[in-house]
Amino acid sequence: MSLIFKNILLSYSRPVKKLIVMASDLFCLFLAMLLALFISDIQFNSISAGQFFNLLWTPLICSFTFWYFGVYSSVVRYIDLSVILILARAIFILGLFTILSKLIYGYFITLLLSQVPKSLINLEGWLVGITLFTLLTISSRLIAHYYLFDRESEKRIIIYGAGSAGIQLANALRVSTEMQPIAFLDANPSLQGTYIGDIKVLHPKSLERLVSRKKVDEVLIAMPSVSKPVLKRLLKEIEDYQIKVRILPGLAELAQGKVSVSELKEVEILDLLGRLEVDSNHQLMDRNVKDKVILITGAGGSIGSEISRQVASNGAKQVILLDSNEYSLYSIKNELELNMPDVEFYSLLANICDRNKINEIFRTFEVDTVYHAAAYKHVPLVEENPFQAVTNNIFGTKICAEVAIDNGVETFVLISTDKAVRPTNIMGATKRFAELVLQSLAHNQASRMTMVRFGNVIGSSGSAIPLFQKQIREGGPVTVTHPEVVRYFMSIPEAAELVIQAGAMGQGGDVFVLDMGEPVKILELAKRLINLSGMELIDQNNPDGDIEIKFTGLRPGEKLYEELLIGENASFTEHKRIFKAQEEFLPYEELDEYLKKIREAESSGDIITLKNILEEVVSGYRSDQEIVDVLYLQNKIKKN
Repeated sequence: MSLIFKNILLSYSRPVKKLIVMASDLFCLFLAMLLALFISDIQFNSISAGQFFNLLWTPLICSFTFWYFGVYSSVVRYIDLSVILILARAIFILGLFTILSKLIYGYFITLLLSQVPKSLINLEGWLVGITLFTLLTISSRLIAHYYLFDRESEKRIIIYGAGSAGIQLANALRVSTEMQPIAFLDANPSLQGTYIGDIKVLHPKSLERLVSRKKVDEVLIAMPSVSKPVLKRLLKEIEDYQIKVRILPGLAELAQGKVSVSELKEVEILDLLGRLEVDSNHQLMDRNVKDKVILITGAGGSIGSEISRQVASNGAKQVILLDSNEYSLYSIKNELELNMPDVEFYSLLANICDRNKINEIFRTFEVDTVYHAAAYKHVPLVEENPFQAVTNNIFGTKICAEVAIDNGVETFVLISTDKAVRPTNIMGATKRFAELVLQSLAHNQASRMTMVRFGNVIGSSGSAIPLFQKQIREGGPVTVTHPEVVRYFMSIPEAAELVIQAGAMGQGGDVFVLDMGEPVKILELAKRLINLSGMELIDQNNPDGDIEIKFTGLRPGEKLYEELLIGENASFTEHKRIFKAQEEFLPYEELDEYLKKIREAESSGDIITLKNILEEVVSGYRSDQEIVDVLYLQNKIKKN
């Protein structure tokens, strides 16, 4: 019955709801005035004309005052302290006006009659009446709030951090229909045991008790200034409780006033890794960028687009965006023009293997610096289409580098990969071959040829992490190729920034490697993401869990462990996150003979010969893996 009545009330239109609240206030007012008269020992059968008049006009004044102060603009269901303050202010003004009017009324009556009964003015009684009215109106709203508010559907929330950000977040949650903060956690001893509003601040060790007793649904971390290592430690402590965790963004968002439920983000891999941010070397950032004409190949990709953003924001004269993907090029150009209207951007649809077109572009724009990010990089897909990878990754790189030299480009930076080190796949082998091409071209040239090698970047196309998060949201299973797979990770902005700085240090033929931090076991990463999503892992010990991890087997060409160095020696540079590798290379004449052989294999579709050549040239590569070239297999079927 109660639920039916509540649903009926909630179904009314907004004007009808306002009339109901107004009627409730008038009832409270009459009740308060009658109680005030009763308390003042006035007999109801002896109420004076003046008192009766007050009973009539005071409600009219009350309605006008409440309307003027916007009391009826607030939604009772979402009432908070600000609404109570507005109501209290309106009642104060109403009471003040009432008392002043009675004093003026009493003054004129005194002039006319020379004597006035105490009961006529009776300020004490009216003060009592105003007090009662205040209590009745506020109480009626609070009762309605808790009656109409659906507490059963609310998530019970713990806010980790009782600083200004945590307090602002709690205030935002007070009007939420989705979340109810039940406690703050804070390591500051001076805050522990205190109350912020009606929410108590507890020691972080109280989390276990709260989770077990109060059925906590989620932990919100509101510590925007906390360091990455500290955040990593906090997440490690919380994940054991298998409770969902979300994080309030950093100080920049806080400074912009973005402290709300909508600003909370899911736990990301970077939060789990706890990588320290290193300030960029501005001299290195400017060296090849400031007042330069910059060309980025693969500008629509994950790395290429971020390099485009960073060179544009660091004073590039012109930014040439080159990509063969129409939509990717359109997207990055629109974004850059919108955010950086003072920079000149040019978008060019072109294939890096089209020498004439590439030459025309370089000649037209008089390019100073090239960041070559165009490549086929998806390992299984490249295994199925090996000659396309050879054409794009090797010959496309060779064409761009040669054209750059011919047109007097100052610096050419190749974006390489850790998969080029002792590769187990075609993608890695072609990327190492591209490095060899640049190393061979670097000698006796005015143009500086530089390579930058790094591991996986988080959020790039084809990355496993977004897939894991999607699978968790959909209820699983989470697919991991092998229980022992280990990878390095870095954010896209960090990788792009380090690429720009590494390129500035190149002298010609240099191979730089980036500090990727500690390698991460993919299986453990998947487990942590499940736990911090508030889900339980299904395993032998917990068959009734929420999410299963399913092993799918290593994909064609996939490696268990990634490496960054072929040789053993790496030297320090002027940047603490960038190292210089000492890698062997082949003279151009010798390498060119192998390139001719690859062309012959390509023209005949001879995948076996191609793999043998790559094995001979690329250190550590072995061609004994199963051939999964789609065209090769289809032709083989036809022959049989």
